[in-house]
Amino acid sequence: MNLKELKKILIVGLLNVFAFSSQAIAQKDSVAILQPAQKHVMEIGLTMDILSRYHYLKIGMNDSLSSVIFDNFLTSLDDNKTYFTKNDVDYFSKYEFQLDDDLKERNVDVAFQIFRMFRERANTRIGYIQKLIDEGFDFTREESLDLSDEELPWATSEAQINERWRKIIKSQALSLKLSGKDDPGIKETLTKRYKRYQKGINQYNSDDVFQFFMNAVASSYDPHTNYFSPISSENFNINMNLSLEGIGARLTQSMDYTVINEVIAGGPAYKSKQLHKDDKIIGVAQGDEDYVDVIGWRLQDVVQLIRGPKGSTVRLQYLKNGDEGMVNEVVLIREKINLEDESAKAEMIPISKGNEVYNLGVITIPGFYMNFEDARNGVPDYRSVSRDVKKLVEELQEQNVDGIMIDLRYNGGGALPEAINLTGLFIDQGPVVQVKHSNGEIDVQKNKNSGVVYDGPLAVLVNRFSASASEIFSAAIQDYNRGIIIGETTFGKGTVQQMAGFNRYYPNYPEKMGNLKFTLSKYYRVSGSSTQNIGVTPDIEFPSAFDAAEFGESSRPNSLKWDQIISSYYQPTNTISQEIIENLESLYKEDLKTDVDLKNLVDDIEKMRQNQKRNELSLNLDERKAEQEKNEEENDLQKKLSESAGKIYQEYSTSEEDQKKLREDPYLKEGLRLLAELVK
Repeated sequence: MNLKELKKILIVGLLNVFAFSSQAIAQKDSVAILQPAQKHVMEIGLTMDILSRYHYLKIGMNDSLSSVIFDNFLTSLDDNKTYFTKNDVDYFSKYEFQLDDDLKERNVDVAFQIFRMFRERANTRIGYIQKLIDEGFDFTREESLDLSDEELPWATSEAQINERWRKIIKSQALSLKLSGKDDPGIKETLTKRYKRYQKGINQYNSDDVFQFFMNAVASSYDPHTNYFSPISSENFNINMNLSLEGIGARLTQSMDYTVINEVIAGGPAYKSKQLHKDDKIIGVAQGDEDYVDVIGWRLQDVVQLIRGPKGSTVRLQYLKNGDEGMVNEVVLIREKINLEDESAKAEMIPISKGNEVYNLGVITIPGFYMNFEDARNGVPDYRSVSRDVKKLVEELQEQNVDGIMIDLRYNGGGALPEAINLTGLFIDQGPVVQVKHSNGEIDVQKNKNSGVVYDGPLAVLVNRFSASASEIFSAAIQDYNRGIIIGETTFGKGTVQQMAGFNRYYPNYPEKMGNLKFTLSKYYRVSGSSTQNIGVTPDIEFPSAFDAAEFGESSRPNSLKWDQIISSYYQPTNTISQEIIENLESLYKEDLKTDVDLKNLVDDIEKMRQNQKRNELSLNLDERKAEQEKNEEENDLQKKLSESAGKIYQEYSTSEEDQKKLREDPYLKEGLRLLAELVK
C-alpha cells in the first residue's frame, strides 16, 4: 500500500467550519473511542530503529523529514482538496516540524486527534452527500469536474467545498447512468455506497488509524517502504490463484476501494493486458448479470464475488491508476492458475524476407519464477524459469532456429537468482548485476556457469510494465552487446525490499503486531548505471501510450533517485555493434513511413496520450457519452489495429496461423521483422 492508493479515498474535514449534522451527533455514541495502544508505542520504536539503521537512505528523523511526513499525511487524507480549507492547512502547519520529536518520544497523539476529527467531519459530509443524491442532477448543464488536484487551491469556504462535492457526486451519478441505471437505480446505488462508507468509517479501530499515519511516515522514505497493521498483513497476501479459481490477481484494500496489488503471470487478468497494479475495482458482475457496486465493501467479500467456477465469466468495472475519471470494463474467463500458466513457453514463427525464410523462435516469459522449497530440499529437477528456458532453447535449436526473441512484456520480475541464471544462458561467465546495500557495500552478482546455451542472433522485447528482474536481464544483455533490446522504456524499479514482522522482536507479546516493508538495497547495471526511475531504454524504441510520469517508478512520490556507481569488470561480446543498431533504427524509421499500421499506431497512441493529459471531465450527458465511447475505442486499440492490419503480413509469415498472431500483435510483428534483419 502506498499513499497514492489513498487518493480520493480518505475523507477528512479537519477543524474546519462545518457544523455537525444531527445524523453525525446521533452516531457519535455508537463508534469506538480511538486511542493509541501500548503495542503502537512499541511498534513506533521498532519502525524508527529499523528505518534509521537499515533503510537504504540512512535518513535520520529530523525537521526536514517531519515536513515530508506532514505533507504526506495531509495529502493522503485530502489529495483532491475536498475537505481541508486553507484555514485548516494554516492551522495544522504548527505541527509540520513537531512530528519528528513526537515520533522520537513514541507519541502519535496528533495523528489520533486528527483522525477523530476526520470521523466527525466524514459523517457530516455524508449527510450533505445524501442531500445531493436525493435532489438529483441536471445532466444537460454545460459544466465539468476539475481533475487537476495538484493545481487546485485549497478551498476558502464551506460553499467551495460543497460545490466540489456536488460535481464529484454528479460525476459518479453520470457514470452509473451511462452504465444503464435509471434515476431510482442511481439513487439506490449511491445511497448504499455512502452508507457502507459511513459504516466503515465508524468501524475504524486504533490499528487502522495507526496504520494510516505510519504509512505517511514510512513512505516519506520511498514509495516501497510501508507499514502494515496486523489485519492488513493478512490481507496483503490474499490471492486468487494457485489452487483457487479466479482472475489471477492479488488484491489489497485501500479504505473503501479494492485495489489490484499484483497481476499473476499467466492468469486471466494478465492475459487481458488491461488490468495493472494499483487499478481500483468498483463493480463486479457474474456473466450477463447486472454489476454489483463494491465500493466500500470489505476485501474478503469482494474476493468472494470475483471467485467462481473455472470457465465461468466475471465482468469487472475498474478505474485506471492515474485516470480515475472514467469507468472501464473488462470481461474475464475464470481459470485455475498453476505453475504451468506462468511458465515460459516457446513457438517457432517463420518470417519471409525477400527470397529467404527465417525460422524465428519466440520465448515468452511471464515471470521470473523458481520453486524455492524444492531447491532448498535438494530436489534435482526443481522448476525455474532459467531451467525451462534452457530446455526451450535446445528444442528450438533442434528445429534449426535462426534467431530467438525473449518476450518480457508485462513481466513484473521475480527471483533475482533467476535473472542471473537466465542471463547465463546467453553470456559466458561474468557479472550480471551489482547490488548496493544500505551499509554502502557493493555485491557484484555473477553468472558462474562457463559457456553459453545459445550464441546466435538475440532480441529482447520489453514494455513499460517490464520491471525489476526483467530490467536486470535486459540491461545485462544490452551492456554486454549480446542482443538487441526492442520496445518501450521499462518501468524503472531498481530497489530491493525486505519485510520485518514485529512479533519476531517480541515473541512473547500476546497480541498480533504489524509488519514493516522497507527498501534495503538498490540494483545497478554492470556498467554502473542504476535502473531506478529511468528503467532500460531500448536500442529500438517503439511508440508508447504510457508516459513515465504516470506509469513508471518515477511517477511515485519520494521514489529514490537515479545515480551511478563504478562499473564492474566485464567483457562485452560485441555481438551487437553501434552500426547494427543504426541500421535497424533506419529500417524501423522507414517502416514508420511506409507501414500503414505502424503509422496508425503512432497516431492512435498520440491521441491516447493527449487524452490522458485532460484536466477536466464533462458532466454533460451527451458530452460524457462521447468521452466514454472514445475511451472504449482507446481501450480497444489493439483489437482495432489487429482488424485493420490485414494483408501486409502476408509477406512476413508463411503460415496463416502465424499471420493471425502477428495481426493481433503489431509490436511482436515489428520486433520479428527487425530480428529477421539482424539474422540477415
